[in-house]
Amino acid sequence: MAAGSSNYWEDLRKQARQLENELDLKLVSFSKLCTSYSSTRDGRRDSSDTTPLLNGSSQDRMFETMAVEIEQLLGKLTGINDKMAEYTNSAGVPSLNAALMHTLQRHRDILQDYTHEFHKTKANFLAIRERENLLGSVRKDIESYKSGSGVNNRRTELFLKEHEHLRNSDRLIEETISIAMATKENMTSQRGMLKSIQSKMNTLANRFPAVNSLIQRINLRKRRDSLILGGIIGICTILLLLYAFH
Repeated sequence: MAAGSSNYWEDLRKQARQLENELDLKLVSFSKLCTSYSSTRDGRRDSSDTTPLLNGSSQDRMFETMAVEIEQLLGKLTGINDKMAEYTNSAGVPSLNAALMHTLQRHRDILQDYTHEFHKTKANFLAIRERENLLGSVRKDIESYKSGSGVNNRRTELFLKEHEHLRNSDRLIEETISIAMATKENMTSQRGMLKSIQSKMNTLANRFPAVNSLIQRINLRKRRDSLILGGIIGICTILLLLYAFH
């Protein structure tokens, strides 16, 4: 009976070690798949998706397949650990029971570590895939916008250039108007100065004839006085001569 129980325990330990080895290999491959998925997507972005290293849908299928296989192995290993726990509870030798419990705890720790590593790797893979899907959707929207709005962008560019030409024309017109206004003000000022000069010249011209007329009148009076004086002198001379000869 004891020999049969010992063989049963050894058989459970053998199955547990076999499952643990398979899980170890599967988890290593699973981790590499996650890493290659991220590297592949980064490479595809750098090469503008022209030469993808590995199709994303193929990687997704590999991920799903390996995840299912690992979950099945974890389930089997959990079942083996449960059977080992039942065996240790039914063992009748206390010293032997303690040794079996130590062995069982070591297998449980290994199962816990593998389970934690699997869920961590799976969560990282899903996070990367979700991020890549989101970025891919954004890139598609951008490409769609660029391809669909190329004509509109060209029209917008032409409108902007035309608007800039109009602004330059308006600026030149404003500068021309400013120059014209300044010229007008300058001409108005010059016209005022010419009017002032003309007015002064007219005033002087009006004054000079009056002076000339006064001078002429003075000269006429001098001539008349000279004639009168000469006439008086002549008469007096004639009278003196007449008086002398009588």
